[in-house]
Amino acid sequence: MVATPIGNLADITLRALHVLGLVDAIACEDTRHTQSLLRAYGIDKAPGQLIAVHQHNEAQAAQSVVDHLRQGQRVAYVSDAGTPGVSDPGARLVAAVQAQGLRAVPLPGASSVTTVMSAAGVAEDNHHAGGFVFVGFLPSKAGERAAAVQALATQDRAVVVLEAPHRMEAVAQALATLGARQITVGRELTKQFEEIATVTAEGLSAWLAADANRLRGEFALVVHPAIAAESPGQDSRVLKLLLEQLPLKTAVKLAADITGEPRNALYELALSLKAGPQES
Repeated sequence: MVATPIGNLADITLRALHVLGLVDAIACEDTRHTQSLLRAYGIDKAPGQLIAVHQHNEAQAAQSVVDHLRQGQRVAYVSDAGTPGVSDPGARLVAAVQAQGLRAVPLPGASSVTTVMSAAGVAEDNHHAGGFVFVGFLPSKAGERAAAVQALATQDRAVVVLEAPHRMEAVAQALATLGARQITVGRELTKQFEEIATVTAEGLSAWLAADANRLRGEFALVVHPAIAAESPGQDSRVLKLLLEQLPLKTAVKLAADITGEPRNALYELALSLKAGPQES
């Protein structure tokens, strides 16, 4: 499993070049794209040495790869860009190979996920946990996308989302419901017209509209953890107002969405508020 550049050809690793030149066959998403990539590095492979393995034929093509391996051949797999099997095809291929008792060896390299995270500046602090969650592409249907965004609203870690240019405006509109939540936008990462900016969720649509070029290229987004409320008193005030009108669980969920505070902590606060002051 060989990672390839996500844009800048200089991001290939020495190990990847060695392996791609050494193997008997290369399985890939797009044979024409991969042939061009190989030629850029001076690697010459005959058309018959390239095996098309993409999201529409993964199961069938995996058997072809297994057959090559059974014959003692060395096979590399590359997606069109980045690390295979993360958000690109390849996972089913690995599963099929391993199911036959054969090895799948990872060669690390470029990944839009870790690339955008490295430039987002999301640091662990007292208000949210460290690390991040990778969700890949949001659903294409509006209703499902809106539900997915609402699920992000309660996430106390950074969330990495990938998106294609033709859906970016719709995704920006969906993310606007997160209000002042910060979003780091990575557009055309590592390429000539790379752009990285941090804006609010509600300001993302306006940022895209400010320059027509911003709707071009591939996107990797980091949705920063929710902004903590100013003080426990503010959390308590919001929760009190919601509890006056809504059931406890609903009030807690909305308070978490509004304040960015962990739902468990707000649930405990809600129970204490419901119980009222204790007599001494």
